[in-house]
Amino acid sequence: MKLALVSVLAVTFAATAGAEVVEAAPDHYTLRHEAVSDLSPSDAWSRLVDPARWWHPDHTYSGRAEALTLELKAGGLWREDWDGGSVAHGRVLMVQTGKVLRLDAPFGPLQGMGVTVVWTITLTPEGEGTRILFEEVANGTAASGLDAIAPAVDGVKSVAISRLAGDMDEPVGN
Repeated sequence: MKLALVSVLAVTFAATAGAEVVEAAPDHYTLRHEAVSDLSPSDAWSRLVDPARWWHPDHTYSGRAEALTLELKAGGLWREDWDGGSVAHGRVLMVQTGKVLRLDAPFGPLQGMGVTVVWTITLTPEGEGTRILFEEVANGTAASGLDAIAPAVDGVKSVAISRLAGDMDEPVGN
């Protein structure tokens, strides 16, 4: 696993203006991120469903965003394949083309903790652009320590929404 992915838990990220840890306790957290993009709703959807175009490579096992694919149907996988390995980052729960993508998505270390994570991504027209909303709910046991992990996950998702909205130069960890 790429060192950056493992070290993400130890780094405190500065959240963008539209990012928030809504609630966090040892057994759960709720995150909310919002951004407005200049992309049209159809262009934002096209980018969303091709994670290789916007997910930061530092938050992959392979170090290559190009290794990411998304099968856009219920039960489909957000997966990463590389020489010598593969991982199912998430499973598609719901698709409303152009509007909503919902995933069962315990990315990275959350997967190994047996935590349930539901990530809903909603796109709505805003003027000539698109409002993008990330809502993530994670549940585990009190031993999961999700309140301690929530700020790092919040940072990863802050970078993700910024890049999805169009800022492909968004720095990691700043």
